[in-house]
Amino acid sequence: MEFAFYLAAAVAVVSTLRVVTSINPVHALLYLIVSLIAVAMVFFALGAPFAGVLEIIVYAGAIMVLFVFVVMMLNLGQAAVEQENSWLNPKMWIGPSILVGIMLVMMIVALFASPVEGTITGELIDAKGVGVALFGPYVLMVELASMLLLGALVTAYHLGRDDTLRPARDMNESRQHLTRDHRGTRQ
Repeated sequence: MEFAFYLAAAVAVVSTLRVVTSINPVHALLYLIVSLIAVAMVFFALGAPFAGVLEIIVYAGAIMVLFVFVVMMLNLGQAAVEQENSWLNPKMWIGPSILVGIMLVMMIVALFASPVEGTITGELIDAKGVGVALFGPYVLMVELASMLLLGALVTAYHLGRDDTLRPARDMNESRQHLTRDHRGTRQ
């Protein structure tokens, strides 16, 4: 299982790098799906099959389909591709590279350091254990996350609605009010 863990982690890192460096948004989404499936494999290797299945169903399935629909709806043209090409300037990679280097050092230290209390033990966690943990001591965090998702849903609705029809509808309503007012003054 240790080999599967490291192999899945390597695939996740490489595919995530391709997500960031890909110019085409559809290719980036496909690499992100591969990355999410590799993270699910990491969960399976660590003994958390429920978290792995949720990773595949929720993230690699439902949310990625939404991302694909957003990319299709936006229909980004050549101007967006040229802007992304300008972002691939090597100077832009200095800050993220430093942060990734720090995380890499932290991961290497965590992997090769002596076992400390609270590290990963590889014991199996079932769905009941996840539910008890989520709706026990972490119920406030679950509720806050649901409120955050509701706010994101309302924001997405308001950003995505078509405001081009509103002025014509408002103009028709104002014409009806003027017509009513003129009828009342004639009598």
